[in-house]
Amino acid sequence: MNRRGFLRMASIGTVAGVGAVASHAQNDPSELYTGEMEAAISRGLAYLARSQAANGSWDDGQLPNIAVSGLAALALMAGGHHPGRGIHGRAVSRALDYFLTRAHADPPGYLHGGSDINNHGQMYEHGFGTLFLAELSGMLPDRERQRRLRDLLERSIGVTLRAQNKDGGWRYLPRDGDADVSVTVAQLMALRAAKNAGVFVPKSTVDKAVDYIRGCQLPDGGFRYIKGVDAGGSAFPRSAAALVGLYSAGIYDDPATRRALRYLQQFPPGGFGNRDPRVERYYYYAHYYAALAMWTAGGTAWSSWFPAIRDDLLLRARSGPASIWSDFGHGSAYATAMACIILQLPNNYLPILQK
Repeated sequence: MNRRGFLRMASIGTVAGVGAVASHAQNDPSELYTGEMEAAISRGLAYLARSQAANGSWDDGQLPNIAVSGLAALALMAGGHHPGRGIHGRAVSRALDYFLTRAHADPPGYLHGGSDINNHGQMYEHGFGTLFLAELSGMLPDRERQRRLRDLLERSIGVTLRAQNKDGGWRYLPRDGDADVSVTVAQLMALRAAKNAGVFVPKSTVDKAVDYIRGCQLPDGGFRYIKGVDAGGSAFPRSAAALVGLYSAGIYDDPATRRALRYLQQFPPGGFGNRDPRVERYYYYAHYYAALAMWTAGGTAWSSWFPAIRDDLLLRARSGPASIWSDFGHGSAYATAMACIILQLPNNYLPILQK
């Protein structure tokens, strides 16, 4: 059975100070879709399907990348495609095949493609890769493949749990060292999705991660990069991620999330003539998280934000090669996956979006 029909976005654990659960957007998806948007999504998903490598991976413009592969597969799933269902279901199945080749990594369950020679991306890969496995869990018609997926997911979560540092965060490598808010959020989302899929996640792990994220918040509502380190103050991309991290822990309505939401709303999506350099460098990363944050906040936060990011993404698609999305330094698969996930949020197909 498709988990989407009954899964609810249950909190990982009760966290002290959690307020009322925020309402999700109530919009009819058809009211948010336009013909141009639907055509852009179709082109984007078709591009992802045909750009998939023979081994089931996608790359970042250089080498196979677990994070890009996970995001590309999630973009297809956000359109209702998964093994045994949808015209791109086979591509999602092949992506899982690629992930299953990582089952014997060192340490077992550590998801990275070895594409980042500076080691700055490996735990990002692991986080987004684990998120994909968790979202796909329960959607496979083949019991043996589901068993193998579940085994890899549990091993991957084990790597994440062991890598948390003493302050509650995570960094670039799977070891107890330093931490930053961006990698920490990637792990926390994976933990949330895994918990939704029935994998045990200790409440203490989540509480420590929440403490780390809270410790990065600044008086303006935004977030610094590293707890206790003043490195440039608040920034929209990591602040969007941090708010999603708090939401992922079930903290929907408290002073920290309200201040973070107000901070983000200072940076509405704009056209090519209104590029904010604080956003532009990490555009797709920033708006992936910002859109997830607004979706979770619901109400007018979502109903005003989505049309703006929709129109901005369509502008970028028109200016891109073959009317798809591209990102300098990360490749078209990454940008197209992020754009398609954002544009398909009204579908509410991904389990982590649901309550």
